[in-house]
Amino acid sequence: MPVPWFLLSFALGPSPVVLSLERLVGPQDAAHCSPGLSCHLWGGDMLCLPGNIVSAPGPVLVPTRLQTELVLRCYQETDCDLCVRVAVHLAVRGHWEEPEDEEQFGRAADPDLEEPKNASLQAQVVLSFQAYPTARCVLLEVQVPAALVQPGQSVGSVVFDCFEAAVGAEVRIWSYTQPRYEKELNFTQQLPALPSLSVSADGEDVHLVLDVSEGQRFGLSLYWNQVQGPTKPWWHRNLTGPQTITLNHTDLVPCLCIQVWPLEPDSVRTSICPFTNDSHAHRNLWRVARLQLLPPRGWRLNAPCSLPAEATLCWQAPGGGPCQSLVPPLPRENVTVNKALEFPLLKGHPNLCVQVSSGEKLQMQECLWSDSLGPLKDDKLLVETRGPQDNRSLCALEPSGCAPLLSTASTRAARLGEQLLQDLQSGQCLQLWDDDLGALWACPMDKYIHQRWALVWLACLLFAAVLFILLLLKKDHVKGWLRFLKEDVRSGGAARGRAALLLYSADDAGFERLVGTLASALCQLPLRVVVDLWSRRELSAQGSLAWFHAQRLQTLQEGGMVVLLFSPGAVALCHEWLQDGTSAPGAHRPHDAFSASLSCVLPDFLQGRAPGRYIGAYFDSLLCPDAVPTLFRAVPVLALPSQLPDFLRTLQGPGATRPGWLRDRVEQVSRALQPALDSCLRPPGTQETGFEMGPEAGDRT
Repeated sequence: MPVPWFLLSFALGPSPVVLSLERLVGPQDAAHCSPGLSCHLWGGDMLCLPGNIVSAPGPVLVPTRLQTELVLRCYQETDCDLCVRVAVHLAVRGHWEEPEDEEQFGRAADPDLEEPKNASLQAQVVLSFQAYPTARCVLLEVQVPAALVQPGQSVGSVVFDCFEAAVGAEVRIWSYTQPRYEKELNFTQQLPALPSLSVSADGEDVHLVLDVSEGQRFGLSLYWNQVQGPTKPWWHRNLTGPQTITLNHTDLVPCLCIQVWPLEPDSVRTSICPFTNDSHAHRNLWRVARLQLLPPRGWRLNAPCSLPAEATLCWQAPGGGPCQSLVPPLPRENVTVNKALEFPLLKGHPNLCVQVSSGEKLQMQECLWSDSLGPLKDDKLLVETRGPQDNRSLCALEPSGCAPLLSTASTRAARLGEQLLQDLQSGQCLQLWDDDLGALWACPMDKYIHQRWALVWLACLLFAAVLFILLLLKKDHVKGWLRFLKEDVRSGGAARGRAALLLYSADDAGFERLVGTLASALCQLPLRVVVDLWSRRELSAQGSLAWFHAQRLQTLQEGGMVVLLFSPGAVALCHEWLQDGTSAPGAHRPHDAFSASLSCVLPDFLQGRAPGRYIGAYFDSLLCPDAVPTLFRAVPVLALPSQLPDFLRTLQGPGATRPGWLRDRVEQVSRALQPALDSCLRPPGTQETGFEMGPEAGDRT
């Protein structure tokens, strides 16, 4: 199996020598030897049988050393296997044996007897290779010229290209000659292991972990590997190992591949596609697929990966319901993604839709013409079928099937069958498709719907005219009814007036009467006034602080206002809270909500939440304007009754007053306040006049 080039590069390390591995093209083995030697590789592998060691008859060639080198055997430009090149170094061993008679009588005079000592040497060298699960044995024939034959001297080497091996495997190599004169040489080498690529999921994220050595620089690209056309790049980074890449699970599609390469000149890139069989990736692919209309009649299924999809046309009627398949114009056919396809149609229509299925499951449906031609129309689709001898039949496509136009069926097309035939003959129907087998026509139904609605509108107008005549005849009764309705609206508006929560300090009985008078006058505006004078029973049951919390929350939720009525007692309590952060025990009465409310009112002012929710007020003759603490001037602080118009306008809210209304209400409230205000200013012991407003007045809300 071919080993990815980038994995070889990472496995073999950053050495420049290793990164420039020699590339051998083609699957053929080869042999070459040192200059001066001649060698030949016998074809095919042989059976490895070393045999026993025999005595050398004279000088012989024997292997003395094994040397390996890693190369690449490439079948295509990026399809390479790791291969082990083996070099066998050879030397001459042994001497020529001198005959006994030559030793006694001297060197022979015949020169032919000198030939053996000057002859060349020839040897058959066996290379045995084992790397699980591969085992091979090859035979190399080597010839050394006589000039290089020197006993005990090295004569060169013979090189074999090459033994294929898997990265990370342990290889064992033996070498000997046939016949074998010495013990065979052996060599063991552990090839570098591959880095690992793992994929793990963590909730919505998917982690790609590439186990690359520390400091190894590499390029990483994520792309969509498409069967048709070039790949589409999606993400690219230059990184330093090791790295963990995080992806969202919705980004995974079956053709998402990882391309990695070392950041070195002329490096070869390779790809891994780990999500090909992932079920989530296949679901995501349908989720991102889109249908696109290519005017005038073209369309395309856009998706990052190839899809096993079939498409057909259907007719979608308005009002929902299933889309009805149109087999004649476009029978179910296979779809090639990202390729422009042609509809066999004459015209487009907003009710024509494309259904895309995978197997028996409908994956997507889109009405492509709805964007350019508008929403679905209430048109009736007529199917024309043509037979032999120019026989023609027409039917209307209904949810239950194709119904004949002239029939007694209880369908709209059957009821309007004759009119639809007239529309077809007069050219009012749009022809969508036409061939020898039949045709499709879209006939508008708007005019028939308009006729039905015209009768409805005519009946409505007739009813309105009769009602108008009756009103004219009974105009006196109508006037009385309108007058009653007007009064009812006024009283209902009063009940639903804006809320106002009055907070004050109960300085004395006279001031309490003045506050009660103001509250009663505000109820006539209309306003829904809340004041503790009218809620003593709730105050006793809930406590001042709890009661204020509930009333404040309800008032602000309804869009109302909280009114702070400043008096000398209220100003003193505010200064006490601002200095010490709390009020002295016993400084206020049990039913005094003002003292209890300061724990919530002050934080609103200190944190800037008061504007638009609070308003301040004081009575002209009872308090100097400068006496109001500065903190509370973040909201309007108005004098009563001199600034009563602004006070009432703020309480009513923007847009709530009508011309002339405010003037009347200011006069009404001023008349009500003046006696109570004069009573507060009268010295103690003076006879009081006027009416009294206090706790006894009851709840006016």
